[in-house]
Amino acid sequence: MANISASGEGIVSAATDKVYRVIADYREHHPKFLPPAFSEFRVEEGGVGAGTIVSYKLKLGGQTSSYRVRVTEPEPGRTLTETDIATGIATTFTVTPEGDQRSRVNISTTLPASGGIRGWLERVFAPRMLGKLYTDELQRLAEYVTRG
Repeated sequence: MANISASGEGIVSAATDKVYRVIADYREHHPKFLPPAFSEFRVEEGGVGAGTIVSYKLKLGGQTSSYRVRVTEPEPGRTLTETDIATGIATTFTVTPEGDQRSRVNISTTLPASGGIRGWLERVFAPRMLGKLYTDELQRLAEYVTRG
């Protein structure tokens, strides 16, 4: 089965360590920059960085799906990955310095494609819908970080 990839990237006018801390803090900060497509966001375990488990609902393309993800930090301070416990869908946040007070943030997701017509539709539409979602999320993140 083929995988589908989608991503978005943006610049945040803040130091990399600050941006990463905001993304990794699921109790205080992360829910505050999520787009309205996310709902019922709840921290179940932990709350900051690796070992955190959160659940939420995501509405895309008129369909709402429930997720329960475990957070890992493949590169602490730079890369954080949320992996859905049931499906293995993985979303990775990568924060890279762009000077002293600027950071490049990339959000990328890899998910398994279904077969047949449904799989074809997913391959065509999922990257577009997720890309649009990530553009919104990155803009909200940039605004949130620069306000605080």
